[in-house]
Amino acid sequence: MKRNEPRIILWVVIATGISSVTTQLLSIREFLAQFSGNEFVIALIIFVWLVLGGLGTLVSHVFARYNKISLLGLTLCSFILVFVSVAQLSAIRLCPDYFFLPGSSIGFYPTLAYILLTVGPYAILIGFVLPYSLYVIRNFQLQYPGAGIYLADNIGDVLGGALFSFVLVFWFTPFQSIFLANIPLLFSLWFIIYSRYRRYFGLFVLFSSLVLIAAPMILEKETIDHQHIGQLVHYQESRYGRIEVFENKEQMIVFTDGEPSYSTQNKRAAEYCVHFPLSQLSQVDSVCLISATSSIMSEMSKYQPQRIDYVEMDPALTNVLFQYGFLERVSGLQTIHEDGRKYLQKSKSRYDSIIMSLSEPNTFKVNRFYTYEFFSLVEKHLREKGVFCFSVQGYDNYPSEAQVQKLSSLYQTLKEVFPNILLLPLDKLYFLSSNQALDLNIPELLKKKGISTYYISRYFSGNVTKERIKSLKSLIDTESVLNSDTSPRLMQIMFQQWFEKYSASPIIFYVFLCLLGLLYMILIKKEEFVLFSTGWMNMGIELLVILTFQIFFGYVYLYVGLIVTVFLAGLCPGAWFGNQLQYFKSKYLIGTDLAIIALLGIFLTILIFFTNMAIAFLLSFGFLLSLICGFQFPVALELQGGGNNAVSRSFSADLIGAAAGALVTSVVLIPLLGLQWTLVVFIGIKFMSLACTIWRR
Repeated sequence: MKRNEPRIILWVVIATGISSVTTQLLSIREFLAQFSGNEFVIALIIFVWLVLGGLGTLVSHVFARYNKISLLGLTLCSFILVFVSVAQLSAIRLCPDYFFLPGSSIGFYPTLAYILLTVGPYAILIGFVLPYSLYVIRNFQLQYPGAGIYLADNIGDVLGGALFSFVLVFWFTPFQSIFLANIPLLFSLWFIIYSRYRRYFGLFVLFSSLVLIAAPMILEKETIDHQHIGQLVHYQESRYGRIEVFENKEQMIVFTDGEPSYSTQNKRAAEYCVHFPLSQLSQVDSVCLISATSSIMSEMSKYQPQRIDYVEMDPALTNVLFQYGFLERVSGLQTIHEDGRKYLQKSKSRYDSIIMSLSEPNTFKVNRFYTYEFFSLVEKHLREKGVFCFSVQGYDNYPSEAQVQKLSSLYQTLKEVFPNILLLPLDKLYFLSSNQALDLNIPELLKKKGISTYYISRYFSGNVTKERIKSLKSLIDTESVLNSDTSPRLMQIMFQQWFEKYSASPIIFYVFLCLLGLLYMILIKKEEFVLFSTGWMNMGIELLVILTFQIFFGYVYLYVGLIVTVFLAGLCPGAWFGNQLQYFKSKYLIGTDLAIIALLGIFLTILIFFTNMAIAFLLSFGFLLSLICGFQFPVALELQGGGNNAVSRSFSADLIGAAAGALVTSVVLIPLLGLQWTLVVFIGIKFMSLACTIWRR
């Protein structure tokens, strides 16, 4: 039996990788659904996961020095992992109403604390188990290489990512997915119990475990219905997000990714969205809707357009909107299930008006519809006197500094494309833009057309006055930085506004991270800094690719599993090649650092000189970069001797570097510097790593 135990342990490590990656991806999607699709949450989850994973790795080394390492201990830890993964998903979904006021928005620090509380236990345990598995194998095979565990873990990670990306995300709910992902690990553990203990005891443990982790599947809908909004009448896990429909008395509300998006009693928004732009036109033949608001179709039918192109990416969402009466099927309506930007990029149609009904530009997914590149695309699809309309949150009397910056950047970006802009301050701030002059007296225009309205005819003149518009324009900073795809200025402003809203500041968080990072830099060895920079680079670029994908394509909720899987897939063969080397390891480290710098330079060149990005390029780039990063790990590990202490410190350096790269890239570098300068920073970090390797030689 002892001869086979290293192989059995490797199967446990592979199965643990399958379970852990699926758990991580499900946790990311669950948080996106709970926190309105805010991509900053992705960075915070990965940061917490990796930092606490690194802590768990160090704890494992300390534990191994003072306690006996055994296969039984690994089996118990792995069983705990299974149950904690299910408990983690349940906690993310069920606990917000107990920690936060239902329906309220949540600040940065409470969000970080909640992620620490829900994700932390599993992250520490998964970091503990990986080096512990190596120590157990070395009880049976003393010279077993540390890179072997790294390879087995990567194989499991890739299998888990592929399972999630190509099967689970399309056909199964979150609790069904977590159940299926844990089955390989449970059967691996059953085989250990079967081999070393009584057969019937192993069957009892396996059956009991399967029943326990299957129980949440039966109650999945009840975990959604806990919110104090009304009765849940529809729940669906779409490929692009979570869709929930609640009924409260006579009102029905659609929630997408935890955010109320449509209401059956919000006809005011429909009047504003439709009549503000269409009242400016002498004739309306064709209109393009990028997303929609409730009752917008019935208001638009008053103009009797020949063609209404309604562009909505998620077919499941449009089915719900028509099924429950949020939208009406009117004459000339054509529903197009495609991303709004992608549709305009390939369409040759021109419209009398393009109306955009999207949420605030507080995520990379939505921000891409408020950039110079998108506004230019809209202008090309408008007829000579066409009108473009959208809205953002306004303010009542005293705007904050972040609100003024947001307004200024939006206005100046729009002004670069359209010579005529009309601002209408109501419950929201409406932007009308066109190549023709725009008329402020909208009620009179509607009266001449014989179109009746309720809210505009009664409340428009009292709320929209020349004095309010003049006051609004006086706040605009004419020197404001434009918002573009590769320099998302609004994301920096919205991140700042996130703190302002709760009278908080990110400075405390930044100072804490800098001091912690400086202390860590002082304590680590030069080889560990190479792994730290490699981990930073791999995870930082992974987040960069995820956010670049979101900026150019807008549906990373569907593709996040595939992107993560591609990065994991590159690590595995890279680590295998690096493990085969016997000589000249320092030279290979220098060569791979230069290769990473070259790859980053290629990415930077493409961002500067090309306006579009291919999905195949992003995935190929991610695979090549992770291949090189995977190659560096066993090389740097062997340069430190490959002992237990070196293994734990190397794993820890890699994880902590990856955590720092994930957080700093998405929360600081991209919002503050944009994509191009972020890549320049990455190149600088790799030059520092190169200098350390040369210095060591």
